[in-house]
This record gives sequence, C-alpha cells and structure tokens, in this order.
Amino acid sequence: MTMTRRQFFSTSAALAATPFLDLRAWAAPLPREADIVVIGAGAAGIAAARRIMAANRKVIVVEATGQIGGRCLTDTATFDVPFDRGARWMYNPDANPMVKLARNAGLEISSVPIGPKIRIGRRNARAGETEEFLAALVRAHRAIDDASRGRADLPCASVLPKDLGDWAGTAEFVLGAGFAGKDLKDIAVADIARAQERNAAMVCRQGLGALVAKLGGQIPMSLSTPASRVSWSNREVAVETLAGKIGARAAIITVSSNVLSAGSIKFTPELPKRQLDAAGKLSLGSYDHIALQLPRNPLGLGHNDIFIEQSNSSRTGLLLANIGGSSLCSVDVAGSFGRDLSAQGDKAMVAFAIEWLTKLFGSEFGAAVKKTSATRWNSAPFALGAMSAAAPGGQLSRKVLSEPFGSVFLAGEATHETLWGTVDGAWESGERAADAALRKIGAIREPEPIAPARPETKRRRRSAPARAAGARIN
Repeated sequence: MTMTRRQFFSTSAALAATPFLDLRAWAAPLPREADIVVIGAGAAGIAAARRIMAANRKVIVVEATGQIGGRCLTDTATFDVPFDRGARWMYNPDANPMVKLARNAGLEISSVPIGPKIRIGRRNARAGETEEFLAALVRAHRAIDDASRGRADLPCASVLPKDLGDWAGTAEFVLGAGFAGKDLKDIAVADIARAQERNAAMVCRQGLGALVAKLGGQIPMSLSTPASRVSWSNREVAVETLAGKIGARAAIITVSSNVLSAGSIKFTPELPKRQLDAAGKLSLGSYDHIALQLPRNPLGLGHNDIFIEQSNSSRTGLLLANIGGSSLCSVDVAGSFGRDLSAQGDKAMVAFAIEWLTKLFGSEFGAAVKKTSATRWNSAPFALGAMSAAAPGGQLSRKVLSEPFGSVFLAGEATHETLWGTVDGAWESGERAADAALRKIGAIREPEPIAPARPETKRRRRSAPARAAGARIN
C-alpha cells in the first residue's frame, strides 16, 4: 500500500456510535428456531442476513440496541441535516456492492472531493510545504512497509524515520490516530502495511447509517434483544436472549472485538482461547466526532473542506467543514488524546473543538454555535470503541478471528485482513461468513476440488528459482 494524497480521507473511516437513528426493521416475533441466527445488525450482520435470505434459508437477526446500523448510525434529529455519528464514507466504488445497492434503493451517492488542506498556525500551508509533508508521509509509510517484511511485527512508531522534522507529529496523526484510532506505538507495522488503499471515498447524502438501515429493512429482526449466551456444537447452536432461546444450525456473530473480549456474550463450551486471544490483539481504537452547527459560515470555509494541522502534539484533530453544504462542522478526535478527552464528557469535548478551531482560524465564533453533539463510542456498551487496530505482533489475529468453531462463524471489520476499520470490510466479512455458514448447513455446495495435474513424463530442464530467497510472497 502506498500512501497518497487521497488517503487523508481514510482518517475519518472510523466505525462506531451511540443509537440515534429511528429507522425500524421488519418487526418479527422471536422464533424458536431458524437455519442461521445472526447476532448484531451492523453492516456485517445485515450483509450476512441478506446473503442467507437470498439462499432461501430462514434467518433471524438479534440486535442489542433499538436500531439497525451498529457503528454506522445516522442522527436525523439533532441537526437540520443527517449527521453520521460513526462511519461516514465508503471506499472502492467499482468493487463495493453497497454503492450499487444504495443507488438501487434510491439513495444519493456521490464522491467526496479530494483536496484536504493543512493549517500552519493561522494560515494554510503553501504548496511547497504541502509537498514537504507528503514527502515525509511517504517516507514514514515506506519505513512501515519495509519493517513489515521482517520477522517481527513491530510497533509502527519504532520504525519511523528520525528526521521528519516539523512534520513528524502530523505524519503520526495521519498514519496512526486519524487512520486507525490508535497511536502508532500501539499499532502493528503489518496492519498498516497490509491495509488496502482507500482512495476513492463515497458519501450517502441521507447518511451511511441510513443506508445500512435501509438495506436491513426487510430482514426478520428482533431489536433491543441482546444475546446473553451461545451454546454450540459442531452440528447446532442455541442463542439465549431475554426474549427466549433460538435453536439453529449455525450462528454468525458480528459483535466488535471489544465486546467479544469483554465476555458480554457467554459461550458454552467457552469461546476457544485461540479466538479470544485474537480478539484481545485486535482491540478497538478511539475515534469520535464533535459536531458544531455554525450558521452563516463564520470560519469562511467551503463545502466539505477538510483540514488537519501541522502539530508536534497528539492534542490535535481533523475538521470536516460545512458537511454536504450545510452549516454542520465536525472536529474529529482520536487515539490516546481522543480517548482521554471523551472520558471527560461532552462539555470538555465541545470546549476543545471551539478552542482548536479558534487557534487555527482566529475567529471569535463561540457565540455563533447553535447546537452541538459529541459521540462517545468508548462508552457505548454494545460497541466499546471505534474500529480495530492490531497490536504489535497481532496482525495475523485477523485471520484467526475469522476461523469458525463448531457451527459458529465470526464476522465484522476486525476479521478483514485488508479492509479493517471500514464499512466495506465489515460488509464483505458478513457475506463471507454467510457463505461459510450456508456451506456448513449444506445450503450451498462446496466448490469442486481441482484435480491434480498429471505428472509430466518427459524430462524438463531445471530452471532458476522464481524468487530470490526471502522475497515477500503476496
């Protein structure tokens, strides 16, 4: 993966949220049995359930909160425009099935303009300064890529060039907290190196959470129904909730890695240590939005303008201004600083956002703020954070976490090896888990094994090795 100018947009790929959307699922009474039970109505759970329904198998989704969307959640009540409290963008429109589904559902999808800006004090960075920063970013990313080829999965911070100068802090924010919700010292080099490039960002005008809810609207679902226990074997599962028990031939669990680690769902037999350890190495980072409604554009910014700052401190953020042409601005905070700030509550978060914007733009606009709202994903009980980032030594845990046990299959952004931290990855993981579960119950056929080629009888000349010793195999 090569860091490019467009990857600034990855900084707000955070998934996460507190329930605000009031879009209802098809209310289904809790059945006593189903072919497959899906736990969680986020992007992964909705993708899995749609796949199961397409295979004409009986599915029920049980969701702990009162809304569809999980960490994709659109607030339509607080402001005069939809406010995505969690994930706000999709990527890879040519390959992303959600983009086509959104358009088929009559929702408006558009690309996010490329062109983030950097503030140096109270002015925009000049062209030469921006190029200096991009060069520093490329060097930092190249160092992480190079380190990922070694035997040890090191912390990203330990391999950065020592001569990034005034751009060191900004590069660390863009590659670390802004990209993955964690500081670079807490992220494995292999996780950043293997992350798929996320250049082409797309936005849904009605809100990304609204899109996920729309796609889940016809799925049999029981909201406000947290799963408390999953009893499993190689042939069947039973999912216990306060509303009753559901027997099924398989279950797909899409809760976050933090919820899994916290033991919020009990397992009988216990969750295998292999998967439990993997979830612990894929803990969620912190990423929150502080929304300010600023009528009459006191900052004098354009629609969807994005700003970061040249900073030598982790006490920084990212600004998305005049969202969708509205008066709504969002200051995003992340990593250890964002986690500490979020723990102080909404008042402290809003105070930081106003202070930070005043520092950058020198405008006395505090009195112009009409409404505010802040997300606090770390304290949301059914999320416990934003998106996963592998701890040093933990990148291989993504593949481990996706391994089924008995008739149980795990899905969610944390199980995707290259699109982790994105709605795209969550959706794809849900479809992948559904296919595996359907094969398990015999609803779709296993792929035909490829017959081995016949050995050649005539003598061949020995050729040179295809790769030099130690070369990376992709």
